Amino acid sequence: MEQEAREYKEKIRFYEAILDNIHNGVMITDQNGKIIFFSKTYGNFLGINPGEVIGKHCTEVLENTRMHLVAETGIPEINQPQRIKDQDMVVQRIPIKISGQGVVVYGQVMFKDVRDVHALSRQLNLLESKVELYEKELTSLRSSKYTIDNIVGESEVILELKTLALQAAQIQAPVLLMGESGTGKELFAHAIHYASKRRIYPFIRLNCAAIPKDLLEAELFGYEPGAFTGAGSKGKPGKFELAHRGSIFLDEISDLPLEMQPKLLRVLEDKETERLGGTRLTKSDFRLIAATHQNLQDLVEQGKFRKDLFYRLNVIPIQIPPLRERKEDIPLLAENLIQKFNREMGTKTVMMSREALEFFQNYYWPGNIRELSNILERILYTITGDTIQVGHLPIFMQSMASEPSRTQATLLKRLREDMERETLLHTIRLSKDNKNKAAKLLGIHRTSLYKKMKKFKIPLKTT
Repeated sequence: MEQEAREYKEKIRFYEAILDNIHNGVMITDQNGKIIFFSKTYGNFLGINPGEVIGKHCTEVLENTRMHLVAETGIPEINQPQRIKDQDMVVQRIPIKISGQGVVVYGQVMFKDVRDVHALSRQLNLLESKVELYEKELTSLRSSKYTIDNIVGESEVILELKTLALQAAQIQAPVLLMGESGTGKELFAHAIHYASKRRIYPFIRLNCAAIPKDLLEAELFGYEPGAFTGAGSKGKPGKFELAHRGSIFLDEISDLPLEMQPKLLRVLEDKETERLGGTRLTKSDFRLIAATHQNLQDLVEQGKFRKDLFYRLNVIPIQIPPLRERKEDIPLLAENLIQKFNREMGTKTVMMSREALEFFQNYYWPGNIRELSNILERILYTITGDTIQVGHLPIFMQSMASEPSRTQATLLKRLREDMERETLLHTIRLSKDNKNKAAKLLGIHRTSLYKKMKKFKIPLKTT
């Protein structure tokens, strides 16, 4: 009998030791609301001696308590707010039936400060966004390697740029990629990130020209719930937060609104961001890679770009040449693209004829590598046979042979007109022949749309 009593007392001490050390505090009451246990951690927090409150009714010890009511109703109350000593807390009250003793109620403080709940919610939202981003990045990585080896070319200038990119990858300073549209600036950004120690962390991309001005700040810095009309109920982390320990690539940085530029400069200097509608600063360890097709120095002189931000971005400048300045790379680029499209489309084109390749090397390439890629893709969709001949080239390129006296300016004009006509046709078809909608998508007046349709002999009803 004495042995059983000792074992019983030992169990009580064991359970009390556990309850006494639960972080935010525990209180247990009987079916009448009288306290039968009060943990030391709870007593320390509230400045109460646990031994002195045993046997007292819970309402005498704790303000706003509902322990006695839960004992009466038998209904648990989980994660409920309770104000104690002018502080909003989150508690739970759980009724437990014990045979022969009726109901006891287990009460525990889950969060001593309700703001801890909001902090946890923000962390979960951030993690949720990062998981979603990692999933997208993983999908992207499976389809493309985006390493320095993906930059195709053996010209002296490209070999020098690849060496410079690898050197830049080992430095944490900002990189500014400059070059015409279609020269491969984003590919260089990927290569720099994946050659750096940050490769296992996020590579966040944002095109400053593609986001509406009113939403750009929210995209970059994030927002708290209800920060503005249309803001999500959960809030959202910004791109700088998501880029923590990784890299952020801001394409078309020249299109960043003037009023946003001081905020970007501050983030680059302090590596801290504050969400819209928030009051808390968040540290973010990121590496910035920016790109532009415009001359930022000219924009600075015109007052359209801040001089201090330009100097902060221009630490490691990399000027990527247009394709017309490295035409010796065209055969290798064409071969690489043909192999890529063959894999993706299931085609079997193996080469270009000498005459077709000569056309490519004599062409001006205003759209650079992107234009080369688009033309080859269009050819491979329609080609019969395994060799690209001159007859497979776009009409405007073939016309170069029959009109050798044409200047480059004339050829460029013809190219622009062809592209404009194709854009009009595509937009009208996309709008299902709704001219008002088509004009709105193109950003022009309906009258201008009809004039352009007449100019390019596009019928009022497309097919």
